[in-house]
This record gives sequence, structure tokens and C-alpha cells, in this order.
Amino acid sequence: MAWNEPGNKGKDPWGNKSGNDKGPPDLDEVFKNLSKKFGGNGNGSGPSVSAFGIGIVLVIAIAVWGLSGFYTVKEAEKGVALRFGQYIGEVEPGLQWKATFIDEVFPVNVSTVRSIPASGTILTSDENVVLVELDVQYRVIDPYLFLFSAVDANESLREATDSALRYVVGHNKMDDILTTGRDQIRRDTWEEVERIIEPYKLGINIVDVNFLPARPPEEVKDAFDDAIAAQEDEQRFIREAEAYSREIEPKARGQVQRMEQQANAYKEREILEARGKVARFEQLLPEYQAAPEVTRNRMYIEAMQEVMSGTNKVLIDAKNNGNMMYLPLDKLMQQNSGKTSKQPVMTEPVASAGTNSVVNHGLPLDGRASRADRVRQGRN
Repeated sequence: MAWNEPGNKGKDPWGNKSGNDKGPPDLDEVFKNLSKKFGGNGNGSGPSVSAFGIGIVLVIAIAVWGLSGFYTVKEAEKGVALRFGQYIGEVEPGLQWKATFIDEVFPVNVSTVRSIPASGTILTSDENVVLVELDVQYRVIDPYLFLFSAVDANESLREATDSALRYVVGHNKMDDILTTGRDQIRRDTWEEVERIIEPYKLGINIVDVNFLPARPPEEVKDAFDDAIAAQEDEQRFIREAEAYSREIEPKARGQVQRMEQQANAYKEREILEARGKVARFEQLLPEYQAAPEVTRNRMYIEAMQEVMSGTNKVLIDAKNNGNMMYLPLDKLMQQNSGKTSKQPVMTEPVASAGTNSVVNHGLPLDGRASRADRVRQGRN
């Protein structure tokens, strides 16, 4: 049964305990009661305390709103200012003020070098699998593009780095990745990452790309370690060979120059000796033309003297003697070098060789002995 139906003696929700239906309370009466509570007389003739209170509240609210707009941008940061969501410019470091609920500022660190790692097991061009790790270091140069050009600039850069790394490693051989081609792969990956992120305008600048040591899968690690050690030994042997070459080459060049100089000296000597012989024969020609027989004998004697001066045996033509005489000329010269007095030297008879001529291995005993003395003096 409703509260206002006839016969209902329930409680009136509007506070009418008698149960009579007088309707809801009057709003004017409610405002008058409120006005009386603030000190007014309820008919508008008294002072309006409610307006004054509202003014105080507004002043306090404005003061709080103004003070809430102060903020600080750190030294390493720059702020991106938006007004009702629209970009209005960058905010420099220091104490700044913004209109609360109207402007919004997003600070971005532009001095710190950030890092994004990338790694993966990648298939190389020679169908080998290698575990590669890469670290990309970058710095924010445009805070607005960094915040609003992409949904997440860090994630975009990470995906671009992973794509570039797989592309570059996939076009190189495993030996180059593990040993000699690491620096070239690092530069190629750097260029590829910049090429990929350029259309997206992420507002970042790549500072460096660190290509961490690549390694083969654990299953074949020992074999690859042996291969790398062999390559290092190869390089070491090459360097040792180059050092040996640099050591030997100057010696060989010096020896070649010395041989050339000796050859030139020998050439000049032979030419000068030949010229001297020619000059000597040219001087002998007039004498030979004047006295051919005498000149011929003298030339023969001189030639025999030159030939016999290099031996200790002397041939003597003895027509009437069938014995072959041996004269120890070397012993005779040794004796003469130790004694000043001359003693006769005995010769030993040697069996004839079946000829009437006598070969005496000594000096002739006639007046031509002076020639042997000159030969002996020349040898001494």
C-alpha cells in the first residue's frame, strides 16, 4: 500500500508525521533557511554573505590554479608543450609555468645516450647458423617527433635494428662474421638501420653501433674455436714471413750491388790489361820489324820465365846426357833463405824415359844460372 493512499497511517517520507498529504517542501523556503544560516534575513534586504563567500572561494581557486602551473624542466631535458592537444613549441630547461588544464608539457631527456640491444640466431649466406648480438646507441634530437611521430619510438628502433641485423648477417659468410669482417658488418648494419628509420622520422640520431662478439652454436663451438685458432696461426705465420722477407731483401740487394761492383771492377781491369797488352805489342812491333830473330827469342825467353816462375821444377835440355837430373829447387830456396853462403847443390840421376834428351829438374849449371837466381828472388 502506498504511503499516500487512504487509510495508510504510515510515515510520510517528507517528514509529515500526521500523514496528511502536503506535497514536497518549497524550494524558496529551503533557500531562505540557507540564507538565514549565513546571517541574512531571508527577504534579500540584508547583506549578501553568500556572494562574498563565493568570491573568496573563487580567489582561492584561482590562486591554487596559478600555483599549480609552476614546474621545472631538468638541465638534460627539453619539454614538449601542447595546448588543448596541439603542439605549441619546446620548453627550455629551468623553472617554467603552464596553464593547468589547458597546457600540457612532456619532458624528454635529450642529453643521455640511450641503448637498445638486439640479438638473434641468424642464418648466414653460406648456410651456417650464428648467434649475433648488437647494441645500438642513440640520442634524441627532436623531442616532439620522438613522442608523437610513432606510437613507440624505442620499439620502432628495436624492430628496425633487428631487421637490419638479419639482412646484413644473411648476406655475409660465417668466417667474416666471426673474424675479419666484423667491422664491415658493423658499418653496414649502421647504414641499414638509418635507411630503415629515415621515413618514420623518429627524431633520434644513432651515435654508435656496437657489434658484440658473435659465436657459433654450442654444439659446434669447439670445432669453430679450432678453426679460429688456425686462422690466427695463419696470420701469425704470414707476419713472420713478411718480417723475414723484410730482413732478407736488403741483404740480397746489398749482395747484388756488391756483385755488380765486382763485375764492373773486373771488367775495367780486363779492359785496362787488354789495352796495356795492345800498347806493349804496338811498342814491340817496330823492334820486331827491325830485328825479328832477336825480338822473337827475347819474347820466348820472357814467356818461359813467366811460365816457369810458378813452379819449382826446371827442365834442362841436355842432348849428350842420357840421365834425367832432379834439382830440389824448393829445398834450395829454403836453404838459401836460412844461409848467406852459397853451396853446390847435388842432383839425383833419374832413369831416362827412353829418349836421348835429358830432363833436369833443377837449374842449368852454366852461365845461365843467373836467370834461376832472378826467378828465386821473384818467388821470395
